[in-house]
Amino acid sequence: MVSSSSYCKISPVISFLVLFLCVSSSVPPVFSSKPENIQQGNQTLRTGKEVQRLKLIKAHLKKINKPSVKTIQSPDGDSIECVPTHQQPAFDHPHLKGQKPLDPPERVRNGSADTASENYQLWSFSGESCPEGTVPIRRTTEQDVLRASSVRRFGRKFQRPIRRDTSSSGHEHAVGYVTGQQYYGAKASINVWSPRVASRYEFSLSQMWVISGSFGNDLNTIEAGWQVSPELYGDSYPRFFTYWTTDAYQATGCYNLLCSGFVQTSNRIAIGAAISPRSSYRGGQFDISIMIWKDPKHGNWWLEFGSGILVGYWPARLFTHLRNHASMVQYGGEVVNTRSSGYHTPTQMGSGHFAGEGFGRASYFRNLQVVDWDNSLIPPQNLKVLADHPNCYDIRGGINRVWGHYFYYGGPGRNSRCP
Repeated sequence: MVSSSSYCKISPVISFLVLFLCVSSSVPPVFSSKPENIQQGNQTLRTGKEVQRLKLIKAHLKKINKPSVKTIQSPDGDSIECVPTHQQPAFDHPHLKGQKPLDPPERVRNGSADTASENYQLWSFSGESCPEGTVPIRRTTEQDVLRASSVRRFGRKFQRPIRRDTSSSGHEHAVGYVTGQQYYGAKASINVWSPRVASRYEFSLSQMWVISGSFGNDLNTIEAGWQVSPELYGDSYPRFFTYWTTDAYQATGCYNLLCSGFVQTSNRIAIGAAISPRSSYRGGQFDISIMIWKDPKHGNWWLEFGSGILVGYWPARLFTHLRNHASMVQYGGEVVNTRSSGYHTPTQMGSGHFAGEGFGRASYFRNLQVVDWDNSLIPPQNLKVLADHPNCYDIRGGINRVWGHYFYYGGPGRNSRCP
């Protein structure tokens, strides 16, 4: 069990990301064939639009689903395609055309690999794997794209205004963060749960953010963690995910490998695939270790998952401010609150229980670290914690010898104190 020796103090509200998320008519009956013609015309128009959308979807799927040498069926219904490394979506990007994946970077100093099992994903339980020279990619289906509001927005976060507060409706956070220095990466172990998500248009996630730029249209972020997103994946499994943007979510970046940019190098981890095992209330606890850091030699941002597995990298050329360093690191939970029924969403964050319940009940982040200018992992200095709506989702931080810097966080969403 974990005992806190000191707690972080909540600071004034600081920069966070916030999200903003048919009229029918009737014709009175008359004894004429004209309304029937109008109805047939409307039906034809609708059919024409549907056909056009399906054409766009098929073209998009052809673009992102690359030819594979092997297909592995996952127990959760996913198809994992083993795509030749040089044919992955990343190399469609104008800055990356004709390139090949880079060799592994210089590793971070003082890094200690976890000793837990590396069999973290459902698709790998069959014992099958992708051969060397390929990368496992979750196949995108027509149904995946149809759940999105449009083909253009598929795999992307909604465009949203960036403000220096978190009072806007939409996204709600419970996070720990550091700011005020130059950061070259971050690492944490993140407790994995299956929170209940109340609406197809909401999600619940736990992640790290590596951030640079002003909180305007030039915001750069790199993000990784786990999420439950019925709209994106069509189910309620927690899934390993990544995201990036270089213009505050307007036109650049996407989830996972749903656009060009992130270069995958691992043939063992599939981004977007379901994570297993998962934690249970008053039962077994499971967490995943994630590290993001900047290669001192080439400047690319690398992603490590589990016990030292290099998943791949975001090329430095994708970014503006993050070509140099990050100015903020965040760790924590986030949910979307659509208030679709007129009250706060019951979508859960983390385990769905408040931080005060502690180990085995509340979700946690442990062993929080940042990467300094010397490519070394060090404890975060002046870590602060903040919950946007503490009656809905809260957070409590501390330090001890076993977990280093850590915090518990989460909550049930709607309750008697969170109407």
